[in-house]
Amino acid sequence: MAQDWNIKSRSHFCSVCAKPLVDRAPVVSALKETPEGYERYDAHPECWKAMERDWQPFSQWDGVYLAPVKEEKKEPLKKEDAGEILRKLVALEDPAMKNVVYVLAVMLERSKILVERDAKTLDDGSIRRVYEDRKNGDTFIILDPRLRLENLAEVQQQVVALLSGTKTFGEVSAAEAEVESREQASQEARTTNGDGPKQA
Repeated sequence: MAQDWNIKSRSHFCSVCAKPLVDRAPVVSALKETPEGYERYDAHPECWKAMERDWQPFSQWDGVYLAPVKEEKKEPLKKEDAGEILRKLVALEDPAMKNVVYVLAVMLERSKILVERDAKTLDDGSIRRVYEDRKNGDTFIILDPRLRLENLAEVQQQVVALLSGTKTFGEVSAAEAEVESREQASQEARTTNGDGPKQA
């Protein structure tokens, strides 16, 4: 089964014909789910239509290819840090950080850095949200932990602590493990009482 979260970089060449993608031209992007993880395709629309395949994309969207350019103006430091922290968290693959990863992705979406391209509910009921970096086209597959409202403020505080540098990944992971433990206890209590969850 594919990972709970993942990053896939946008290609600069068509995945079908191998010719370079053209700056500001339409591009079709798709994710294929494999036992080893997600495989990304970026193709000219006409190549994608003509491509013969015996599989259905996990996710597919139309976009515009933007060729890499030299940085002339830097984004505010906080936004850069948030994106870099998200990449590091995804690379860590620490299950205890799933709430932090999700909240950070939502923050970056609200800051117009990421755009949500798709949301998939899997057979086990879990939701994977597909985000794309507006600037470089990288794809982030993020697990939606269905965070409860009463835990949201605490997770946001952990994200702020990471952004400000007042806490390390290890410290936040330990704190999040405590949140997860309380969430499980609360869920067991709700199951016993027959109450439904309130989702963030």
